[in-house]
Amino acid sequence: MTKEGIIKRRRGFLPIEALIAALAALLALASPASAEEARRILFIGNSFTQGATSAVMHYRPESVTDLNGEGVGGIPALFARFAEQADQAWKVSHETRGGSTLGFHLNERRDRIEAPWDVVVMQQYSVLDPERPGDPAQTLADAPALAQMFTRANPAVDVYLMAAWSRADQVYREDGHWYGRPVAAMALDLRRAMDIADAASPEIDGVIPVGEAWNRAMWRGVADPNPYDGRTFGQIDLWSHDQYHASIDGSYLEALVVFGYVTGIDPRTLGPDEQAARDLGMPARVAQALQQVAAAQLGMV
Repeated sequence: MTKEGIIKRRRGFLPIEALIAALAALLALASPASAEEARRILFIGNSFTQGATSAVMHYRPESVTDLNGEGVGGIPALFARFAEQADQAWKVSHETRGGSTLGFHLNERRDRIEAPWDVVVMQQYSVLDPERPGDPAQTLADAPALAQMFTRANPAVDVYLMAAWSRADQVYREDGHWYGRPVAAMALDLRRAMDIADAASPEIDGVIPVGEAWNRAMWRGVADPNPYDGRTFGQIDLWSHDQYHASIDGSYLEALVVFGYVTGIDPRTLGPDEQAARDLGMPARVAQALQQVAAAQLGMV
């Protein structure tokens, strides 16, 4: 081949370096995470965030970072599963301990959670104060202090409080603090406490209405409101066997509300064949009904 032919042949091809660069650019464009860098979310809470007493607690622990190294999946793992299906890029971490208050995380786990997160979801003890059920004083002190800490680490962080559900044992048993009141009352009291903390702290950015979603599920006839008198045919039980923690169905509704609130994505878009529900053995009709309840509670219907 002549020198002229060699030159013409070389001119017909890109140099190898250019080919590699072009291929890398194409791969970057094809990657869902390239359009938006993964956001970092932290969950702090107790057994209600862990999904304790149900299969949710150990659901896909490898999909999240457990800052305590205990192999818990819980609500954070459900959030991560939903995010995957919605093509959302999230790095999900949690720091949870059964029976703990927000004060515990502030005072005993600060070294593990003080970091520049993009979003933080905080869950207080189920009755607010273990010694004085219904008393919001600890919440009003500890929630703003945690929010200030997270905001110092990242001024753009979104910090949310989660308002939990009515505990059946606290409503229907004579030794319960909310005994004799309607089943929805405890959840509404918890919501009011979170609203007060939110209003008192410019660093808290909102309250996630999980307990009110439980109330809505009962009001709609999706869930049975009283597990102590037997379950009505065709309804689900949001509580676990202890009438305190959430069942798989209750945790699923909790996670849907958190996911929809944080991301702004309508939970109904996950559909009746949503993968986490299938993994946990939940019938498609139940998953769909709970997605509808969550969407309604978030004002997406």
